[in-house]
Amino acid sequence: MFISNAYAQAAAAGPESSLMSFLPIVLMFVVLYFLMIRPQMKRQKEQKSMMEALAKGDEVVTAGGILGRVTKVSDAYVTLEIANGTEIVVQKVAVSTLLPKGTIKAL
Repeated sequence: MFISNAYAQAAAAGPESSLMSFLPIVLMFVVLYFLMIRPQMKRQKEQKSMMEALAKGDEVVTAGGILGRVTKVSDAYVTLEIANGTEIVVQKVAVSTLLPKGTIKAL
């Protein structure tokens, strides 16, 4: 008698509400792309161009930490001279860093 009836408000079912519900998910994917995926793709591209540019006489560091001078380059393998008269063969993908000329002599 003194208490009025309470009715639930109807939910907005328009196209704006469905777009607004997916907006946070889309925003998370955009942030993920710019913070994680794009920099990783850039690093892979730089690594690939470095491996293609390897030439005889370059000084490199392998993934295992071995320093050496490139003496021979093939499609998948690189021969490194790690000491006078000591050569090892490693995969190209194991080369992690290209050093400036004269770095090994300075050590």
